[in-house]
Amino acid sequence: MTRSALLVTHTGRRQSTQHARAVALDLIAAGFEVRVIAEEVADLELPDEVKPVDGPEAAEGVEIVMALGGDGTFLRAAELARPSKTPLLGINLGKVGFLAEAEIDHIDEAVAEVVAGDYSVDERLTLDVRAEYEGRLIAESWALNEVTVEKGQRAQMLELLVDVDGRPLSRYGCDGVVCATPTGSTAYAFSAGGPVVWPEVEALVLVPISAHALFSRPIVTAPTSTFVLTVDPYTSFAVLCCDGRRTWDLPPGSKVTVERGQLPVRLVRLAPRPFTDTLVAKFELPVVGWRGNRR
Repeated sequence: MTRSALLVTHTGRRQSTQHARAVALDLIAAGFEVRVIAEEVADLELPDEVKPVDGPEAAEGVEIVMALGGDGTFLRAAELARPSKTPLLGINLGKVGFLAEAEIDHIDEAVAEVVAGDYSVDERLTLDVRAEYEGRLIAESWALNEVTVEKGQRAQMLELLVDVDGRPLSRYGCDGVVCATPTGSTAYAFSAGGPVVWPEVEALVLVPISAHALFSRPIVTAPTSTFVLTVDPYTSFAVLCCDGRRTWDLPPGSKVTVERGQLPVRLVRLAPRPFTDTLVAKFELPVVGWRGNRR
């Protein structure tokens, strides 16, 4: 039976296209059918046997999706991998962010482990979101990192009422609110002052952005919780955003519901290391301290 893989690449970077070409050739040599997003084929200069694919079914039936780039490329690949529950491997060419499993220095080893089937798969919690206005559905989507409702006009504060599990929590005058997963706790939610949550923890995170309030602390809830964010009818319009990639305008009076996603994203782990080590490496935390090693 022929094995197959889908490559998703940041074609705007020369380094990315060079490494994508090398990965494709290695996989073909190992007997894989290699699929590539149709609009990326021309930039990669790949052999004729590579199969161009397009649309939401691009990852259907493949063994693995490989994202070569930064976190943006990974999130784009996650949109393709999630519907078919296909495992997703992130190869980080920029050496930034938390989503990738393999760094550029180890790309050959990563491909070899994929060929050997020497990897494990973790499931990451996602978010489902829907927005309604006057009883009409105006947006429906999902997110791996976060869902945000933010002010649409720079000069005006946004008024948001936040309900948790059907009960009102607080009304915020703010720049917005971030609803995040544990995976997304090190992304926008972290920048807004939220906690770092270990990926294995099943929880939801809510972080107000620049709230003009005495109580504006981030909160962590059960994974079964439901957030409802209501844009005050007398405030300015707002913007709904999922993972920084999909956006919709929200008129005053809109209601946004955020809850645990029905479909997780399945992430490939080659040689898993403790999340503590990842955190220290990504943020360059001073484990030694300014005094240096002490006996």
